[in-house]
Amino acid sequence: MIYAEKISVTCFIGTEKVELMQGCGMFINSGVLHRFLAEQSNFMPNIVFSPQLLGEKNGKIYEKYIKPIICSAAQFQILSPEHAWQNKILQLLRQIFTLQTNEADCELSTVLLLLEIWKILFDHLPSQAEAHLHNGETLRNSQLTIMMQFIHKHYCEPISLKEISSAAFLSKNTALQRFRNGIRLSPVLYLIRYRLTRAAELLLTTESSVTHIAEQVGFESAGYFCRKFKECYKISPTEYRSKKSEK
Repeated sequence: MIYAEKISVTCFIGTEKVELMQGCGMFINSGVLHRFLAEQSNFMPNIVFSPQLLGEKNGKIYEKYIKPIICSAAQFQILSPEHAWQNKILQLLRQIFTLQTNEADCELSTVLLLLEIWKILFDHLPSQAEAHLHNGETLRNSQLTIMMQFIHKHYCEPISLKEISSAAFLSKNTALQRFRNGIRLSPVLYLIRYRLTRAAELLLTTESSVTHIAEQVGFESAGYFCRKFKECYKISPTEYRSKKSEK
């Protein structure tokens, strides 16, 4: 569950591209690949939880209310304040985020609110809950996840497209297809973007030089790193560090 509290966000959900407007939220189903892009850096309230938090697997509640949704073709549901039932979910989400921020012992209250949200989703997604995901799509998503996890683990090393594709026992061409269909990026571009994200974190949390950070995240030269960083963030690494430090 996510909530675009202060900014609008571009969401890539499976093969869908969705513009989530400020003030709206979204439910993203279990096992669905997703990523978000925003024009400016900001905090986006969200909560990620296992379906088994709401009911023991194979138990009556799980089988009757939870499994029909997580095994359905409903990849996501936009939550708009313009619709009463969706606005109710947004109100409950805001209560959850307030609990997480202000209360130390909030686990039980959070679960109760999530159950209330789930009941609303169950009541309003009847047709979607009857259609099961195709096994082929599940397999493709799993292969993409494996390759992305490989990148997350080895991003600081000089890894190739062949190594990325081999992690999921795929050919290079098939790997390219999985990435482009799934997140609309090539494996190499995703690797570069991930390295830049980690570099941006290091710029803010360490005093390491730009050259050292470039090496840490897997770039062969500081010059190439700086060019790519500016393409992505529209400012140089040094400017990024200075502007964030001023806030």
